[in-house]
Amino acid sequence: MSGVAGGEAYDITEAGAGTRSGAGGAGERTGAPAGALGVEGLELKPALEAVLMVVDEPATEEHLARVLQRPRRAVALALRELSDDYTRQGRGFDLRLVAGGWRFYSRAAYADAVESFVLDGQQARLTQAALETLAVVAYRQPVSRSRVSAVRGVNCDGVMRTLLQRGLVEEAGTEPETGAILYRTTNYFLERMGLRGLDELPELAPFLPEADAVEGDSPEGIPSFDVDDSGDSQTDH
Repeated sequence: MSGVAGGEAYDITEAGAGTRSGAGGAGERTGAPAGALGVEGLELKPALEAVLMVVDEPATEEHLARVLQRPRRAVALALRELSDDYTRQGRGFDLRLVAGGWRFYSRAAYADAVESFVLDGQQARLTQAALETLAVVAYRQPVSRSRVSAVRGVNCDGVMRTLLQRGLVEEAGTEPETGAILYRTTNYFLERMGLRGLDELPELAPFLPEADAVEGDSPEGIPSFDVDDSGDSQTDH
């Protein structure tokens, strides 16, 4: 079947494909839509870059291999080559393996530029109290709030709530002896710290006092105060 539209003649085949005749009468088959060949037909490295641009958490090699329909070994090799390329070229971003997956990060050398843009004069960092509390949890986990308070010497209920809300710590069961809720750091903590695992934490644990040496008679004996993360309350002794 044939038709005319806009001064050009079209022939419609039984398969539904069309050819177009110009003034010279030569036919040209219309091209297939972009992506018709499937993801397995895409070049691997650009495909990885495109996917990693939209992830909201580190993507594992297994997940990327499944999505792009490639062997995991090929994906792992391509990711490492991309990371090395960005470093060699001195790009402002970096591709890093963090918390079991891969994700783009701004390069540390340009942290001042990023901070200036993101913060724009606003204070968005954790307070000193929150940083100290997070450090105790990281090195003592799983640990109860009262033990964290005992190590720091001040009540930190409000600060712990802030860390929970920000997704840096999470509940990790209860203490068998007291029933107190235990806390540990999250994968998001590893991601924000740029760590692959807790074994990459700096060797600071020896400088923290043993909780048993400074803890009161009851593991949950420290009173609770309603405080915010701008500071914390002094415990009663």
